[in-house]
Amino acid sequence: MQSFKIKNKLGLHARAAASFVKITSHYKSDVDVEKDGQIINGKSIMGVLMLAAAKGSTITISIRGEDCDDLMRELEQLIKKNFNED
Repeated sequence: MQSFKIKNKLGLHARAAASFVKITSHYKSDVDVEKDGQIINGKSIMGVLMLAAAKGSTITISIRGEDCDDLMRELEQLIKKNFNED
């Protein structure tokens, strides 16, 4: 489990959510994303969008499965690079 602060200007909007789900869908592990007590499936673009994670929000990612470490590393890079937007 790891928490991240969303720093890109538009937050987890459609393009950023699509980038997030594109990564999670390539892995076998299960992904949960939590924001303010709401937990969603990290492989669902609708779920990720429903979090409404604006700039400054904190999300917590929990991953379970055989490739969880690789997936967490890739998501961490995506988030730290502001979803390749800024």
